[in-house]
Amino acid sequence: MAVPMTFLKEEVQKLKEEGLYTNIRTIDGPQGAWVNIEGKKYLNMCSNNYLGLCSEPRLVSRVKDLVDRFGVGPGAVRTIAGTLSIHVELEQKLAEFKGTEASALVQSGFCANLAAIPALVGKNDLIFSDELNHASIIDGSRLSGAKIVRFRHSDHDNLALKLEEYKDQHCKKLVVTDGVFSMDGDIAPLPALVDVAQRYGAMIMVDDAHGEGVLGRGGRGIVDHFGLHGRVDVEVGTLSKAFGVVGGFIAGSMDLVEFMRQKARPNLFSSALTVPDVAACLASVEILQESDELVTRLWDNGKYLKEELKKLGFNTGNSETPITPVIIGEEIAAKKFSSRLFDEGIFAGPIAFPTVPRGTARIRVMVSAGHSRKDLDFAVGKFAAVGRDLEIIA
Repeated sequence: MAVPMTFLKEEVQKLKEEGLYTNIRTIDGPQGAWVNIEGKKYLNMCSNNYLGLCSEPRLVSRVKDLVDRFGVGPGAVRTIAGTLSIHVELEQKLAEFKGTEASALVQSGFCANLAAIPALVGKNDLIFSDELNHASIIDGSRLSGAKIVRFRHSDHDNLALKLEEYKDQHCKKLVVTDGVFSMDGDIAPLPALVDVAQRYGAMIMVDDAHGEGVLGRGGRGIVDHFGLHGRVDVEVGTLSKAFGVVGGFIAGSMDLVEFMRQKARPNLFSSALTVPDVAACLASVEILQESDELVTRLWDNGKYLKEELKKLGFNTGNSETPITPVIIGEEIAAKKFSSRLFDEGIFAGPIAFPTVPRGTARIRVMVSAGHSRKDLDFAVGKFAAVGRDLEIIA
């Protein structure tokens, strides 16, 4: 008789044989430009800590202050007894920062898509989704039960063809796209997508996870970057990347946010963000509202690193943001490249299938405002040495 759980070991072994098994490193200490792993210091080149806020003293201080005042846990879901005054304060600050009427907090950026999409559309409706959208958009779309129609990546003409095909289907229609595509660092052509969606009477939603704190004035995101305030129906954001903490939010009109508070399942069935999370996020938003210094430094670092890696002959794709993919090709080769970098003091994990298509495995290099020019030069030198040794570059 077959043992029902034997497939677990078999699948893990298969991942190892195909070079797709992920070796998860454990960081012992604060997240920053340099991190401690297994008793050694490594230059951190794979974190989403864009602005270096994860261990910022102002965030730590605010956490200590508000934990003393509010305790630690919210104790319930938002709709029963879990809404604290600091939740409301953070939602107001986020709406002000984003230039929207209101915002609603949820537990993560992933949860924000699981909250928004199934609340907006259902079984008899249509979702028009960029073919390279994030897994959370894909999962939220599947949960909704709506029919999913994929359009070619960042192709507004193809989107128009798809909407034209379904123009006589009378139902709710939602166009959804990432703002910044996290694996390649390219920016969605949001003005053109908005024009097409409005022409066909469809709602439009953007997941700005990698645009928050990066694009727009002082990191206000892709809608601000393109000057599209009031024309994008739903903005989803995360507090887990540039903001340096954890959490997500949905921003837009007061009607949208009130609807989400009543309908979004993560808001109804999962406890609210904890006090330390909210406290740290409050400090992050305030820092971004005060100055664009960190955002400017992030872009300067990203530009410098990308130019130096290109000079060496590395394929950095078509990135338009500080995200810098160093495309290696085969999964096993990317794993080996990452391992060799680690031996040289660089923490930069490989990205392989299914996160990216087969044959496009890469080292996704993530710079931070916390990196110094000396740090970046150290990274470039190590990439050059490993790249030549493995015959990735000449």
